[in-house]
Amino acid sequence: MKRAIPVLVLSIAGLIPVWRYEASTGTTSTAAPAPTPSTSSSGTSGTVVKGTTIKTEKGPVQVEVTFDGDRIGSVRMLQQPNHPQTTAAVPKLVAETLSAQSADIDTVSGATITSGAYRKSLQAAIDANDKSDSASSPSASASASSQTVAGPTVDTSKGPVQVEVSFDGDRIGSVRMLQQPNHPQTTAAVPKLVAETLSAQSADIDTVSGATITSGAYRKSLQAAIDAKGA
Repeated sequence: MKRAIPVLVLSIAGLIPVWRYEASTGTTSTAAPAPTPSTSSSGTSGTVVKGTTIKTEKGPVQVEVTFDGDRIGSVRMLQQPNHPQTTAAVPKLVAETLSAQSADIDTVSGATITSGAYRKSLQAAIDANDKSDSASSPSASASASSQTVAGPTVDTSKGPVQVEVSFDGDRIGSVRMLQQPNHPQTTAAVPKLVAETLSAQSADIDTVSGATITSGAYRKSLQAAIDAKGA
């Protein structure tokens, strides 16, 4: 009987580890994957432009593009179909966009409809950014390089002659008559004089037959305007 007690104690001791490390039967909660995140390169800042919303049978598609000057810095999805193939396709579309720097990218297999709508919305955003750039920076450069100069009035026996010249940089862009004789031959001669001026890019042009006096006065006023621009 005395031997039975130690054996019983050892048996109980051997069961303790089993109770202590018994696996839990409870379930572990796992966070559900979030919808496709807005995909963009970190740290990018610049002009943000929304593309148009393209409706498809799968759902609406709309992108938002952040431009760093003319360069596409990031693309974010504002609307997209709630579909696994779309979720998988969007990162590929964005990656190709950042690489190509345009909407000229391939269709992602299995997401043809979404790919086409993505390209359309993306191109609309690119076009809007291009228009914004052309409306701002070119106007500043144009004002710096364009100049309009009025030549002096040259009095003739037929009447006064005066031209106004618009320059694009060093090039003669247009010529406008501010004053000219009210005479049929002058009226017919002026378009020819202007056309020759734009062609020659100087006042070294021929006299128009039947309008010798007007032609001479035109050249004098034109040359003075060219000289004043260069001064």
